[in-house]
Amino acid sequence: MKMNKNDIEKVLPHRDPMLLVETAELIQTDEGERGIATYNVRGDEFFLQGHFPDNPVVPGVILVEMMVQGCVAFFKKMDNKGFLTGIQNAKFKSPVKPGDNIRIVTEIIKQARIFIFAKGEIYVGDKMHATAEFSFAVMPN
Repeated sequence: MKMNKNDIEKVLPHRDPMLLVETAELIQTDEGERGIATYNVRGDEFFLQGHFPDNPVVPGVILVEMMVQGCVAFFKKMDNKGFLTGIQNAKFKSPVKPGDNIRIVTEIIKQARIFIFAKGEIYVGDKMHATAEFSFAVMPN
């Protein structure tokens, strides 16, 4: 089932302007379950105002936050909330700019007791722009 912004707000505590995913869903692939989320960069976002005035680029920290929030469909399925505990191996390959339609692909790598380890990728079209790994402590709703 595809989640819209109202569905996402029932799972994530984030609100505008920090709610950085617009849709989310789980899909089944040959490799396993993947979370797919989207965000369309309009150009008027707070994080573009000074980054950079003549050449706006989505900051890397915002791309990582998008990947973290992109796990929302996994938390809805588990009926849990996840609290970020770590970020590792963040890499930024190409800039994301106003007008870009972002696809956020996430997957759970492993679970250990109350911890979930995940990875995320940011795509514009078929081109990967960023990757990161992160961990969560999972708490019941």
